[in-house]
Amino acid sequence: MQKKCKICIKNFEIIVDLNNSETAKKIWDSLPINSKINVWGEEVYFYVSASAELESDAKEVINFGEIVYWSAGKAIAIGFGKTPISVGDEIRLADKCNVWGKTKFDLKKLKNINSGCEVLVEKY
Repeated sequence: MQKKCKICIKNFEIIVDLNNSETAKKIWDSLPINSKINVWGEEVYFYVSASAELESDAKEVINFGEIVYWSAGKAIAIGFGKTPISVGDEIRLADKCNVWGKTKFDLKKLKNINSGCEVLVEKY
């Protein structure tokens, strides 16, 4: 059975299907996570204790719904639109990141989330 986690931000519950990557395993093993949101354009990210190296398929431009881990910053990032360095309508992150999960949640709903909001990630 595929592992899932729940990311709770304000009244939003984002259900994430984890992939089989090493990063996903490390995040799963570190749950639950309590942190505070940071906002960068149309991306929210938050620091975590899990540590993972960049994987061979790490990327800077992600698809809507992909949940990533930023190795250089030890943070989970959720991009849902343009960032300050996007070209066109792409979701471009600050650095290469490991995709560790996907969600069908309408991430555009995160547009009004502010830095400092609490976030909880737990097994689902």
